[in-house]
Amino acid sequence: MNKTNAMRLLDKAKIAYKVAEYAVDESDLSGTHIADSLGLSYSGVFKTLVAKGDKTGILVFCIPVDKTLDMKKIATISGNKKVEMIEMKQLLPLTGYIRGGCSPIGMKKKYKTFIDESCLDKAEISVSAGVRGGQIILAPRDLIAYTEAETASLT
Repeated sequence: MNKTNAMRLLDKAKIAYKVAEYAVDESDLSGTHIADSLGLSYSGVFKTLVAKGDKTGILVFCIPVDKTLDMKKIATISGNKKVEMIEMKQLLPLTGYIRGGCSPIGMKKKYKTFIDESCLDKAEISVSAGVRGGQIILAPRDLIAYTEAETASLT
């Protein structure tokens, strides 16, 4: 796999990571499919979701692939009355990434990022490398520090 922007940024920051590649199935871009393909636990593979708060604007959330965001919780945590998922057509212009390849690392702009606190129980977690077919495996605390994320219960 060619180096992605996310990998180059981690290299520059001297953050250790591993790359895991999987065969892309266009009919199933789910995180559970990725976890199954790589033989990883659902609780250790995190999907990146982008939403918009009524007060704060664009927000990024990373949660385990088998979970769903609790919209009331994330509104409260992020200081909003209401948070809605962005439309799929907005993903590329806002983040520089496509569905199934959205990484919390290296988005077009620095957005407020939240990572589910369950990551703190793990030595390593996996997030998108910024392309379909690639995952970056790294220490959750390194990801939190690099993205300046807050951890909270998001699901």
